[in-house]
Amino acid sequence: MTVAEELSFTRAAERLFISQPTLSKQIRQLEELMRVRLFERDRRTVRLTAPGEALLPAARELLQQWNEVQRVVGDAAAAESSRLTVGMSTSVGRGLLGTLRERFTERRPGCDLRLRQVNWTDPTAGLAEGEVDVAFVWLPFPGQDDLNVRVVAREPRWVAFRHDHWLAERDKVDFAELLDESFLALPESAGPLRDHWLATDERGGRPPVVCTTVTNAEETFAALESGDTVVLLAAGNAEIYRRPGIMTIPVTGLSPSVLALAWRPGDHRSAIRDLVEALSPERTPG
Repeated sequence: MTVAEELSFTRAAERLFISQPTLSKQIRQLEELMRVRLFERDRRTVRLTAPGEALLPAARELLQQWNEVQRVVGDAAAAESSRLTVGMSTSVGRGLLGTLRERFTERRPGCDLRLRQVNWTDPTAGLAEGEVDVAFVWLPFPGQDDLNVRVVAREPRWVAFRHDHWLAERDKVDFAELLDESFLALPESAGPLRDHWLATDERGGRPPVVCTTVTNAEETFAALESGDTVVLLAAGNAEIYRRPGIMTIPVTGLSPSVLALAWRPGDHRSAIRDLVEALSPERTPG
């Protein structure tokens, strides 16, 4: 179906994330199985044969039926367990969890919604390992293109520090003033997400000074309390993690942080759809 839509084995292979020789082999196997030629192809063009034209609508219908089969089977499995698990690496707040629970419960009163905290060593918050059904994640993260992602909030980045840091006398700071500060960093496995919270793209080529790697919020604030270091965080998390001895202020000159809900593309359960739709549209705080 993809080759027929693209009329190009190269573009079809790119869409399907497989190599062109593999795709060509699969088409030949299908042609041998059906004992017909589905495509006329030369070095410059690809076109459907008459048998190929006849097969195309049936192929579309088969794929639609298969998606429906996956949804029905997934719904049966969900009904059997009556439980969905939501992963997260930091507390979400922002009214999102309350909204999610209230609206989802209206749609699925018999489904148990559970939360699971996952360390930043897994920036997918449990999705990659199959520990959770959906997850609140910060963008960007490794493997993002392999998941469905819906943005739920965009927020400015703030900086957190100990109460006796020189920033304590400021009500905001431009990021250029923080370039020489010692930063806390996520594990290297967080990839682009680690770079985002170090603001690597906004440093003009200057490498960050990383003093400690942290894997969760508790380690982060323990490190802040014990040393002369700073860490970037989202504006919403600055409020959530307010505590004695730790201060936060806005940082100018940085792009916003982006919070999203993510789930696996192959998960066709209607409970997942209801959970995703239970969240309000994306919000940008004023």
